[in-house]
Amino acid sequence: MAIQAQIAEKTKGNTAMKDVMEEERGLFRFPKQGDMVEGVIIAKLGNAVYVDLGMAGTGIIYGREYYEAQSELKGKNVGDALSAKVVEFENENGLRELSMSAAGKENNWQKLERMRDTKELIEVKIKAANRGGLIIEKDGVEGFMPVSQLSPNNYPRVEGGDKEKILRELQKFVNKTTEVRILDVDQRQRKFIVSEKAGEEEAIKKALEKYKVGDTVEGEITGVVEFGAFIRLDPLVEGLIHISELDWQLVERPQNVVTIGERVKVKVIDITQDGRVSLSIKALKDDPWKDVNKKYLEGSSVKGVVSKINSYGALVKVDEVIQGLVHISEFSSEEDMKSKLQEGNEYQFKIAQIVPQERRMTLKMA
Repeated sequence: MAIQAQIAEKTKGNTAMKDVMEEERGLFRFPKQGDMVEGVIIAKLGNAVYVDLGMAGTGIIYGREYYEAQSELKGKNVGDALSAKVVEFENENGLRELSMSAAGKENNWQKLERMRDTKELIEVKIKAANRGGLIIEKDGVEGFMPVSQLSPNNYPRVEGGDKEKILRELQKFVNKTTEVRILDVDQRQRKFIVSEKAGEEEAIKKALEKYKVGDTVEGEITGVVEFGAFIRLDPLVEGLIHISELDWQLVERPQNVVTIGERVKVKVIDITQDGRVSLSIKALKDDPWKDVNKKYLEGSSVKGVVSKINSYGALVKVDEVIQGLVHISEFSSEEDMKSKLQEGNEYQFKIAQIVPQERRMTLKMA
């Protein structure tokens, strides 16, 4: 009964005139809902813990908040200090209802903000995957890592960008841990975004130092997609061979030129400040357009195989690498063009124009 009387006496003064006057004078401010407070445990009765908050009155941790904080409260005794968050300013008994679990989450958010500011690497657990990326968790706070922020080693190489295939690749990482850097954290918006790629920035920058534009290097094809092929040069450096850099002749499907696991030689044609490496296979081959005027003359006739017909004309292979265009204007309509030309068939054409520097040959029907 003595301790209950002590609590009652302490609670009685929660809204005393003295406290109100002190607050008005700017010497003290009552905590609001959501504020963090510091206090000292004055009693542990049943399933409740009472906390002396000084001029702010008496706080209580009970009900669901008590059970959620059992592990933290287990090692605390009367007289020990603790931090908590005000979840209700004043209940029917005049007590400040407190939450240690909410305080812990608050502290975790603040810790994440410090980690973002110091750019330190942290380890997170991957909890789930969706089509946009990975759901991660750090100290009870859930976050997100977009697909674009995966490291080069883990980025899914899926032909055609099929979302279902990408999801299946991402699901392989669930329940694993990875090292990341925090890109953005905002407790109010419940935003926590991380990057695995950014966590390797320094190591990648150092690895990139040994590569220069113009270098000829060798690597392994790690992925083939509709816009080109990815090639690994070393464990930390991966580059892209754009479809236009695979060969001098028109490439419609990169899979027809390179295959995953194949080792190829490439030329470094660009390295951006953010570490993107552009590579070329065709740059290591002689440019077939360099001496095209020695082989073909404007006004002369040439045989060619129609390789592709589209709305603007027909592409014609005049040899293994040189292609010319018969423009749609040569015909009365697209239907007329398709009636006179068939893909895969050979026809006689006349060379109307050759522009080597633009790698362009214009053809007319003979």
